[in-house]
Amino acid sequence: MNRKKLQKLTDTLTKSCKHLFRGFDKDNDGCISVSEWIHGLSLFLRGTLDEKMKYCFEVFDLNGDGFISKEEMFHMLKNSLLKQPSEEDPDEGIKDLVEITLKKMDHDHDGKLSFVDYEKAVREETLLLEAFGPCLPDPKSQMEFEAQVFKDPHQFNDI
Repeated sequence: MNRKKLQKLTDTLTKSCKHLFRGFDKDNDGCISVSEWIHGLSLFLRGTLDEKMKYCFEVFDLNGDGFISKEEMFHMLKNSLLKQPSEEDPDEGIKDLVEITLKKMDHDHDGKLSFVDYEKAVREETLLLEAFGPCLPDPKSQMEFEAQVFKDPHQFNDI
C-alpha cells in the first residue's frame, strides 16, 4: 500500500475528529510518533469506555490544566454546532447550552468540569462522551477503515 492510500484510509477514520492531533500527541512535542499513532488507532478501534473517556477529556481540556472550563466549552460548542440564521445572537444560545451542560455534568458545583465530574456524567449517560464535539470516529468510518485495512494483510508489504 502506498502513502496516498494509507492517508485516504486514515482520513476516512478521522474525518470528524477535529482535535485528533492534540489527542494523539501525548508528549506535546508537536509530532506524532509511531507509538503515539499506534496507541491512538488502538484506542479508536478497540478502546474501552475508560480509555475513550480519558482521551475525550484530554481533547476537551484545551489548555491542559485538568479541567474543562466554561470558556473551553463555549469555544468547542461554537466550533462544532451548525450556524443557524436567526434573529437572536447565536453566542447567547451557546452560553445557555454551556450553563445547561454544567448543571448536568458539574457534580461538585465548582463551575468547571474535572475528570471526576466528566467521568461520572458519562457513566450516567454515555451520549455525553462527546458532549463538546466529535473527537472519536463514527461507527461507519470505523467499519470502512477496518474493512479496507483487514481485508488483505499482504497489501501492506510495500509500505
